[in-house]
Amino acid sequence: MTIHVTPRSHPVLVLNADHRPLSYYPLSLWSWQEAIKAVFMDRVTILANYDVAVRSPSMEMPLPSVVSLKSFVRPSRTPAFTRFNVFLRDRFSCQYCGSSQDLTFDHVVPRARGGQTTWENILTACAPCNLKKGDRSMREAGLHATHLPWKPSVHDLHEAGRHFPPNFLHESWVDYLYWDTELEP
Repeated sequence: MTIHVTPRSHPVLVLNADHRPLSYYPLSLWSWQEAIKAVFMDRVTILANYDVAVRSPSMEMPLPSVVSLKSFVRPSRTPAFTRFNVFLRDRFSCQYCGSSQDLTFDHVVPRARGGQTTWENILTACAPCNLKKGDRSMREAGLHATHLPWKPSVHDLHEAGRHFPPNFLHESWVDYLYWDTELEP
């Protein structure tokens, strides 16, 4: 039986040298081609394989499913301020009504009133709530946030990411990942 191996098939879970994922959300994954290149460059150790191999005229190699870096990559101490990270901090839900649809940024202190685009002044809001609030304060708009904005640590974002397991989790990855399955969206 021949299995067709495409560039997007058989993603490889990438772990740091301490065997922890480089990130949980998005999950640290490489294509199988990147993983094989890293194996030949002696940058990773293969921890698990798929039941599929790639072949050349002179060799056959099982596709890695889990690799660990040989050199430890020190995780960043402060997360980047990005739209994705704000949504992750706020668990991909509007902080006013709880909706997970049509998410946007909301400046708690509106920009029109001197509000800055910082962790401490941005909340996730659905478009209808953001439109309702406009350039007013929450109180003026009659809105109440489930929590005030705050600057998360990398650990906070990793913990939040554990509530959102990816759609694809290969069985060989389970020993290296820890998902809170009771709190899935």
